[in-house]
Amino acid sequence: MGVATSGPNEVLVVSGCCRSPPTIKINGGRVIYCDCVHRVQRLNLNIMTINVETHKVYTKLGVAVSVSGVAQVKIPSNNKDMMNTAITQFLGKGQRDIMSIAKETLEGHQRAMLGTLTVEEIFQDRHKFSQAVFDVASTDFVNLGITIVSYVLTDIRDEQGYLRALGQARTAQVHRDAAVGEAECARDSGVKRAQAEQIKAKADLENRTIIAQAERDFLLKKATYDQEVNSKKAVSELAYPLQQAKAKQNIKEETMQVAVVERKRAIDVQEQEISRKEKQLTAEMKKPAEAERFKLETLAEANKQRTILEAAAEAESIKLQGEAQAFAIMAKAHAEAEQMSRKADAWKEYQSAAMVDMVLDSLPRVVAEVAAPVCETKRIVMVSGEGGEVGIHKMTREILDVVTDLPVTVQKMTGVDVSKALTATRA
Repeated sequence: MGVATSGPNEVLVVSGCCRSPPTIKINGGRVIYCDCVHRVQRLNLNIMTINVETHKVYTKLGVAVSVSGVAQVKIPSNNKDMMNTAITQFLGKGQRDIMSIAKETLEGHQRAMLGTLTVEEIFQDRHKFSQAVFDVASTDFVNLGITIVSYVLTDIRDEQGYLRALGQARTAQVHRDAAVGEAECARDSGVKRAQAEQIKAKADLENRTIIAQAERDFLLKKATYDQEVNSKKAVSELAYPLQQAKAKQNIKEETMQVAVVERKRAIDVQEQEISRKEKQLTAEMKKPAEAERFKLETLAEANKQRTILEAAAEAESIKLQGEAQAFAIMAKAHAEAEQMSRKADAWKEYQSAAMVDMVLDSLPRVVAEVAAPVCETKRIVMVSGEGGEVGIHKMTREILDVVTDLPVTVQKMTGVDVSKALTATRA
């Protein structure tokens, strides 16, 4: 028996008896095993740096270039599926073997991506090339149980001087741009100088305008102050006549106030006199009127009570009459029910004879009902075929035919054959 432990940068795999699937311990785990039936293996989880060199690969336009890239790869510990795949692919292999497989895979994808781009595209946008290689290679690395942490293109070169020619063309372009920039700077300098002189002249004019506005504001304020001084002076000169007029006005207002007070007192005296007369009228006329009203209200209440009592008595009388009528109706109904019961007993005894008797009693009423529409008719037009009867005989025969069919109808409704019953009665 033994105990195996794994460090934080490795995975511990125990296989053998009773270990299907194998036991996996990651990041400092431990497991108990038996030497004779179990096998303990370790798989390194450290990140691996791979230098990817690709020599003389023809680009999209047929230019041979060599490129160098650096990739960081590792076996992920947080993805169970990829961990199982990596154990299946690399368990028992050293880190160099894993790096060799990863390097060959990256070189293949780097070569394939070089054939789809031009030298200019690779040279001007290295990040685009690196991202393309990263995206394409990631799928294959997932199938190996390895993840690509990063990939960077570090160098691009050629032996024909193609990149140098691109650099010279770019250098000439930079020199041209510098000359153009110098000319533009000289032009801009002249423009700026002219703009500065224009701004200076504008500022001078604005300063003169501000001075003129200040002088105008001074004169306006001086005129305002002079106007206020003259107004105060005129007010002081008219102060005595104005005060004298105010004193006369106050005297007049006081006189009017005295008249108003006297008028109010006269009104109060009149109101008191009116109140006294109202009380006198109340004592002389209102009290007798209230006594008369009380008398009338008392009589009205008495009449009301009398009417209520009379109505109650009448209602009680109607109630007793209704009960008497109900008793009479119930007695009559009881008698009729008794009569019907006896008639039913008789029908049970005589059976068909009673039924025939009832039918014969009803026969005249049936004939009358059949002939009723003819009696109500104001005008009858009769049409007959060749050799047919015309006249009242035809109408009478039709009514008799309806009556003759009556026994058949009675038989259908009651189940009693009236003709047969009549024959039996005669016998």
